Amino acid sequence: MDTERIRVLLEEVRTGKTGVEDAFARLKDLPYEDMGFAQIDTHRALRKGFPEVIFCPGKTTEQIVAIFERLAKHEERVMAARMPPGDAEAVRKKFPAAVYHPEARILVLGGNAPQTGKGTVLVVSAGTADIPVAEEAAVTAETLGSKVERLFDVGVAGIHRLFDRRENLFSANVLVVVAGMDGALPSVVAGLVSRPVIAVPTSVGYGVSFGGVAALLTMLNSCAPGVTVVNIDNGFGGGYTAHLVNQ
Repeated sequence: MDTERIRVLLEEVRTGKTGVEDAFARLKDLPYEDMGFAQIDTHRALRKGFPEVIFCPGKTTEQIVAIFERLAKHEERVMAARMPPGDAEAVRKKFPAAVYHPEARILVLGGNAPQTGKGTVLVVSAGTADIPVAEEAAVTAETLGSKVERLFDVGVAGIHRLFDRRENLFSANVLVVVAGMDGALPSVVAGLVSRPVIAVPTSVGYGVSFGGVAALLTMLNSCAPGVTVVNIDNGFGGGYTAHLVNQ
């Protein structure tokens, strides 16, 4: 139950439209709801401004659908991350209005939250192979309520492509920079702009990239100030943090 619905419920109690016992029944599951295999955090929207997001890997299709249904009872907006197409199809059979973003692997019911960001979140990818993680970041920030722009395939191997779009870089309020291979792009971007840069390493690369560890270490050792790093392939974390910064 989000803050606005709680406020409406309390107003109904104050005016006598809703009885105390009925209001208590509607609020009794507010902290969390025990489903046996999952403890649904129905209090998260009140604490953090956005409901719990379903992380799909490791869950069965039946579990994902059940959690989605239970969250939809409490929240007008439900988001699931890293959702395979088959699971998305199963959820959409029960919630046809839900929108699936296949490249980002995100399913959203209820559309994007109202825009509350103070500026634009710019999501930058070094290569085309990094786009799935970049899209995860972009869709996450959009769903939470930030205006998002995308700038893809502008890595250091052809740095002139980045410089040609410097107006986009300089106008952004916060930047999410996604890169695999050597992971150098966030340092380059942070050396140009005066805004926070959230670096997202990806597992894209050849053998000695160690599944993204090389890019992660490069980003952690950035010589440019203003770079914050999230985990390998964690587009969701990068987009979520960017939205918070954009507030």
